[in-house]
Amino acid sequence: RYAQHPNRLWTTTVTGPNQVWVGDITYLRVDRSWRYLAVVMDQYSRRVLAWTLTRRRTAAVTCRVLTQAAVARHARDVIFHSDRGSEYMGAPFCAHVARLGFLQSASVRGPSDNSHMESFFHSLKAELTRGVAFPTERALRAALRCYIRYYNTTRLHSGLHYVSPVAFERRAA
Repeated sequence: RYAQHPNRLWTTTVTGPNQVWVGDITYLRVDRSWRYLAVVMDQYSRRVLAWTLTRRRTAAVTCRVLTQAAVARHARDVIFHSDRGSEYMGAPFCAHVARLGFLQSASVRGPSDNSHMESFFHSLKAELTRGVAFPTERALRAALRCYIRYYNTTRLHSGLHYVSPVAFERRAA
């Protein structure tokens, strides 16, 4: 049985960092197999807070990446929004969100409202992985590390008045 969480994005206005985080998982090709990239992003600044690359899509993976973000940001009382995938709606993840002191939110069925994550994954695939054959997981990890650093510190975002996520957060402080 999966949890039923409301879509709290409909009733929340984000005015600063660490108020709403979004998360999702996508797949990336390595040689002749797939790896799964799980990401947590601050909705306010579009800053990637944590990520992990794994061979399986599980609640343990989503718990781990959310914990990495929470520790890095020393955050509590955050709304965490995701889709309704089993990695996010199963009891292990829901209990983990509560232990962190977060409030869970989820997209409704049908059109997704996790547009920040979808936009990030679209950019990552268009700018990094499209047409590139990664021979090893190690090569993919190295490329992801560089891309996410670039995305957070250098890449300009029209939704952030053409500054990077890190610069946008600095301006907000």
